[in-house]
Amino acid sequence: MRTRSRLLKFFSAILFLAACQPAPQIQLTIFAAASLTEAFEELGAAFEHLQPDADLRFNFAGSTTLAVQILEGAPADIFAAADLAQMQSLEQAQLLHSDPQDFASNHLILIVPADNPSQITTFSQLAQPGLRLLLAAPGVPIREYSDQLIAQLGDANFQANVYANLVSEEESVRAVLSKIALGEADAGLVYASDINSAASDKILSIQMPTNIEVLIRYPIAALSSSSNLSLAAEFIAFTLSAPGQAILATWGFESAR
Repeated sequence: MRTRSRLLKFFSAILFLAACQPAPQIQLTIFAAASLTEAFEELGAAFEHLQPDADLRFNFAGSTTLAVQILEGAPADIFAAADLAQMQSLEQAQLLHSDPQDFASNHLILIVPADNPSQITTFSQLAQPGLRLLLAAPGVPIREYSDQLIAQLGDANFQANVYANLVSEEESVRAVLSKIALGEADAGLVYASDINSAASDKILSIQMPTNIEVLIRYPIAALSSSSNLSLAAEFIAFTLSAPGQAILATWGFESAR
Protein backbone atom coordinates (compact mmCIF):
# COMPACT_ATOMS: atom_id res chain seq x y z
CA MET A 1 0.00 0.00 0.00
CA ARG A 2 2.83 2.35 0.91
CA THR A 3 4.46 1.76 -2.51
CA ARG A 4 1.16 2.40 -4.26
CA SER A 5 0.70 5.63 -2.29
CA ARG A 6 4.17 6.80 -3.28
CA LEU A 7 3.45 6.03 -6.93
CA LEU A 8 0.20 7.98 -6.79
CA LYS A 9 1.99 10.95 -5.26
CA PHE A 10 4.73 10.69 -7.90
CA PHE A 11 2.31 10.68 -10.82
CA SER A 12 0.23 13.43 -9.23
CA ALA A 13 3.36 15.57 -9.00
CA ILE A 14 4.16 14.93 -12.66
CA LEU A 15 0.63 15.88 -13.71
CA PHE A 16 0.80 19.03 -11.58
CA LEU A 17 4.10 20.10 -13.10
CA ALA A 18 2.80 19.39 -16.60
CA ALA A 19 -0.27 21.51 -15.92
CA CYS A 20 1.95 24.37 -14.75
CA GLN A 21 4.01 24.40 -17.93
CA PRO A 22 3.11 27.27 -20.29
CA ALA A 23 1.43 26.32 -23.55
CA PRO A 24 3.83 26.22 -26.50
CA GLN A 25 3.82 29.47 -28.45
CA ILE A 26 2.92 29.73 -32.11
CA GLN A 27 5.59 31.55 -34.07
CA LEU A 28 4.47 33.98 -36.75
CA THR A 29 7.08 35.40 -39.11
CA ILE A 30 6.23 38.74 -40.67
CA PHE A 31 8.21 40.28 -43.53
CA ALA A 32 7.55 44.03 -43.47
CA ALA A 33 8.82 47.10 -45.29
CA ALA A 34 11.58 48.98 -43.46
CA SER A 35 9.38 52.06 -43.04
CA LEU A 36 7.02 49.98 -40.87
CA THR A 37 9.67 49.04 -38.30
CA GLU A 38 8.57 50.96 -35.19
CA ALA A 39 4.85 50.79 -36.00
CA PHE A 40 4.87 47.02 -36.52
CA GLU A 41 6.99 46.40 -33.44
CA GLU A 42 4.31 48.18 -31.40
CA LEU A 43 1.54 46.39 -33.30
CA GLY A 44 3.27 43.10 -32.58
CA ALA A 45 3.55 43.81 -28.86
CA ALA A 46 -0.13 44.75 -28.69
CA PHE A 47 -1.13 41.62 -30.61
CA GLU A 48 0.97 39.35 -28.36
CA HIS A 49 -0.75 40.91 -25.34
CA LEU A 50 -4.11 39.92 -26.82
CA GLN A 51 -2.81 36.54 -28.00
CA PRO A 52 -0.37 35.21 -25.37
CA ASP A 53 0.21 32.08 -27.46
CA ALA A 54 1.62 34.16 -30.32
CA ASP A 55 5.35 34.71 -30.80
CA LEU A 56 5.86 37.30 -33.54
CA ARG A 57 9.17 37.50 -35.41
CA PHE A 58 9.81 40.40 -37.81
CA ASN A 59 12.10 40.77 -40.80
CA PHE A 60 12.34 44.44 -41.83
CA ALA A 61 13.99 45.48 -45.10
CA GLY A 62 13.21 47.13 -48.40
CA SER A 63 10.05 45.68 -49.95
CA THR A 64 11.96 44.57 -53.05
CA THR A 65 14.53 42.71 -50.95
CA LEU A 66 11.79 41.00 -48.96
CA ALA A 67 9.88 39.96 -52.07
CA VAL A 68 13.03 38.40 -53.54
CA GLN A 69 13.70 36.53 -50.29
CA ILE A 70 10.15 35.10 -50.32
CA LEU A 71 10.41 34.18 -54.00
CA GLU A 72 13.63 32.34 -53.18
CA GLY A 73 11.92 30.31 -50.48
CA ALA A 74 12.48 32.24 -47.25
CA PRO A 75 9.93 31.02 -44.67
CA ALA A 76 7.34 33.67 -43.82
CA ASP A 77 3.68 33.86 -42.83
CA ILE A 78 2.81 37.45 -43.76
CA PHE A 79 4.13 40.06 -46.18
CA ALA A 80 3.48 43.78 -45.62
CA ALA A 81 4.87 45.88 -48.47
CA ALA A 82 5.28 49.56 -49.22
CA ASP A 83 3.83 49.22 -52.71
CA LEU A 84 1.53 46.96 -54.70
CA ALA A 85 4.13 45.94 -57.32
CA GLN A 86 6.12 43.78 -54.90
CA MET A 87 2.94 42.14 -53.66
CA GLN A 88 1.87 41.46 -57.25
CA SER A 89 5.16 39.70 -57.96
CA LEU A 90 4.28 37.19 -55.24
CA GLU A 91 0.70 36.94 -56.44
CA GLN A 92 1.91 36.09 -59.96
CA ALA A 93 4.11 33.37 -58.46
CA GLN A 94 1.03 32.02 -56.64
CA LEU A 95 2.63 32.57 -53.24
CA LEU A 96 -0.25 34.48 -51.64
CA HIS A 97 -2.91 32.70 -49.62
CA SER A 98 -5.21 35.73 -49.33
CA ASP A 99 -5.96 38.77 -51.45
CA PRO A 100 -3.80 41.78 -50.51
CA GLN A 101 -5.55 44.41 -48.41
CA ASP A 102 -4.42 48.02 -48.12
CA PHE A 103 -3.94 48.84 -44.45
CA ALA A 104 -2.21 52.25 -44.56
CA SER A 105 -1.07 55.09 -46.78
CA ASN A 106 1.77 57.58 -46.61
CA HIS A 107 3.31 60.55 -48.39
CA LEU A 108 6.79 61.80 -49.19
CA ILE A 109 8.73 64.49 -47.39
CA LEU A 110 12.10 66.08 -48.01
CA ILE A 111 14.59 65.80 -45.15
CA VAL A 112 17.84 67.65 -44.49
CA PRO A 113 20.40 67.41 -41.65
CA ALA A 114 19.43 69.33 -38.53
CA ASP A 115 21.98 72.09 -39.29
CA ASN A 116 20.74 72.27 -42.92
CA PRO A 117 24.12 73.24 -44.43
CA SER A 118 22.66 73.98 -47.88
CA GLN A 119 19.76 76.04 -46.47
CA ILE A 120 17.13 73.95 -48.23
CA THR A 121 13.57 75.16 -47.62
CA THR A 122 11.66 74.03 -50.74
CA PHE A 123 11.51 71.02 -53.06
CA SER A 124 12.45 73.26 -56.00
CA GLN A 125 15.96 73.58 -54.54
CA LEU A 126 16.65 69.93 -55.32
CA ALA A 127 17.89 71.12 -58.70
CA GLN A 128 20.34 73.71 -57.39
CA PRO A 129 23.95 73.08 -58.48
CA GLY A 130 26.21 71.34 -55.98
CA LEU A 131 23.46 69.89 -53.82
CA ARG A 132 24.24 66.37 -52.52
CA LEU A 133 21.05 64.34 -52.92
CA LEU A 134 20.23 60.86 -51.63
CA LEU A 135 17.50 58.64 -53.06
CA ALA A 136 16.65 54.98 -52.65
CA ALA A 137 17.92 52.68 -55.38
CA PRO A 138 15.81 51.81 -58.44
CA GLY A 139 13.46 48.95 -57.62
CA VAL A 140 12.91 50.09 -54.04
CA PRO A 141 9.29 51.31 -53.76
CA ILE A 142 10.14 54.77 -52.45
CA ARG A 143 12.39 55.36 -55.48
CA GLU A 144 9.41 54.91 -57.79
CA TYR A 145 7.44 57.37 -55.67
CA SER A 146 10.39 59.77 -55.62
CA ASP A 147 10.66 59.63 -59.41
CA GLN A 148 6.94 60.38 -59.70
CA LEU A 149 7.37 63.38 -57.41
CA ILE A 150 10.39 64.75 -59.28
CA ALA A 151 8.50 64.40 -62.58
CA GLN A 152 5.67 66.52 -61.16
CA LEU A 153 8.01 69.17 -59.75
CA GLY A 154 9.38 70.43 -63.06
CA ASP A 155 10.21 69.96 -66.72
CA ALA A 156 12.85 67.69 -68.26
CA ASN A 157 15.62 70.23 -67.64
CA PHE A 158 14.67 70.49 -63.96
CA GLN A 159 14.58 66.71 -63.63
CA ALA A 160 18.00 66.36 -65.27
CA ASN A 161 19.46 68.84 -62.79
CA VAL A 162 17.94 66.98 -59.84
CA TYR A 163 19.36 63.62 -60.91
CA ALA A 164 22.73 65.24 -61.60
CA ASN A 165 22.87 65.99 -57.86
CA LEU A 166 22.34 62.35 -56.93
CA VAL A 167 25.40 61.17 -54.98
CA SER A 168 24.15 57.80 -53.70
CA GLU A 169 21.30 55.31 -54.14
CA GLU A 170 20.39 53.39 -51.00
CA GLU A 171 18.91 49.92 -50.48
CA SER A 172 16.06 51.15 -48.26
CA VAL A 173 14.35 54.31 -47.10
CA ARG A 174 15.87 53.87 -43.65
CA ALA A 175 19.35 53.98 -45.18
CA VAL A 176 18.49 57.37 -46.73
CA LEU A 177 17.20 58.58 -43.36
CA SER A 178 20.28 57.36 -41.50
CA LYS A 179 22.77 59.01 -43.87
CA ILE A 180 20.95 62.35 -43.81
CA ALA A 181 20.84 62.21 -40.00
CA LEU A 182 24.61 61.66 -40.04
CA GLY A 183 25.12 64.65 -42.35
CA GLU A 184 26.50 62.54 -45.21
CA ALA A 185 24.37 64.41 -47.76
CA ASP A 186 22.35 67.62 -48.00
CA ALA A 187 18.88 66.26 -48.72
CA GLY A 188 16.90 63.06 -49.22
CA LEU A 189 13.38 61.86 -49.85
CA VAL A 190 11.70 59.61 -47.27
CA TYR A 191 8.20 58.76 -46.09
CA ALA A 192 6.40 61.14 -43.74
CA SER A 193 6.19 58.35 -41.17
CA ASP A 194 9.99 58.06 -41.05
CA ILE A 195 10.41 61.31 -39.13
CA ASN A 196 8.93 59.55 -36.09
CA SER A 197 11.99 57.29 -35.90
CA ALA A 198 14.88 57.55 -33.45
CA ALA A 199 16.72 59.87 -35.88
CA SER A 200 13.99 62.53 -35.82
CA ASP A 201 16.00 64.94 -33.64
CA LYS A 202 18.86 64.92 -36.17
CA ILE A 203 16.86 66.00 -39.22
CA LEU A 204 14.56 68.75 -40.44
CA SER A 205 11.60 67.94 -42.67
CA ILE A 206 9.98 69.85 -45.51
CA GLN A 207 6.44 68.96 -46.52
CA MET A 208 5.54 68.08 -50.10
CA PRO A 209 3.77 70.84 -52.09
CA THR A 210 0.00 70.58 -51.74
CA ASN A 211 -0.54 70.67 -55.52
CA ILE A 212 1.38 67.41 -55.99
CA GLU A 213 -0.14 63.99 -55.37
CA VAL A 214 1.89 60.79 -55.03
CA LEU A 215 -0.30 58.05 -53.61
CA ILE A 216 1.58 55.56 -51.42
CA ARG A 217 -0.33 52.46 -50.35
CA TYR A 218 0.71 49.62 -48.04
CA PRO A 219 -0.80 46.17 -48.80
CA ILE A 220 -0.66 43.13 -46.51
CA ALA A 221 -1.38 39.45 -47.21
CA ALA A 222 -0.86 35.97 -45.76
CA LEU A 223 1.50 33.68 -47.66
CA SER A 224 0.41 30.29 -48.94
CA SER A 225 3.49 28.65 -47.39
CA SER A 226 2.40 29.66 -43.87
CA SER A 227 1.74 26.86 -41.43
CA ASN A 228 -0.16 29.25 -39.16
CA LEU A 229 -2.77 30.71 -41.48
CA SER A 230 -5.39 31.15 -38.77
CA LEU A 231 -3.07 33.26 -36.60
CA ALA A 232 -1.85 35.15 -39.68
CA ALA A 233 -5.44 36.08 -40.50
CA GLU A 234 -5.92 37.28 -36.92
CA PHE A 235 -2.85 39.53 -37.12
CA ILE A 236 -4.01 41.00 -40.44
CA ALA A 237 -7.45 41.62 -38.95
CA PHE A 238 -5.85 43.33 -35.95
CA THR A 239 -3.79 45.55 -38.26
CA LEU A 240 -7.00 46.62 -40.01
CA SER A 241 -8.95 47.08 -36.77
CA ALA A 242 -9.50 50.40 -34.99
CA PRO A 243 -6.83 49.67 -32.32
CA GLY A 244 -4.33 48.61 -35.00
CA GLN A 245 -5.05 51.69 -37.09
CA ALA A 246 -4.61 53.89 -34.02
CA ILE A 247 -1.13 52.46 -33.46
CA LEU A 248 -0.20 53.08 -37.10
CA ALA A 249 -1.47 56.66 -36.82
CA THR A 250 0.79 57.37 -33.84
CA TRP A 251 3.74 56.52 -36.08
CA GLY A 252 2.66 58.90 -38.83
CA PHE A 253 0.78 56.54 -41.14
CA GLU A 254 -2.48 57.58 -42.70
CA SER A 255 -5.53 55.39 -43.22
CA ALA A 256 -5.77 53.36 -46.42
CA ARG A 257 -7.25 55.29 -49.34
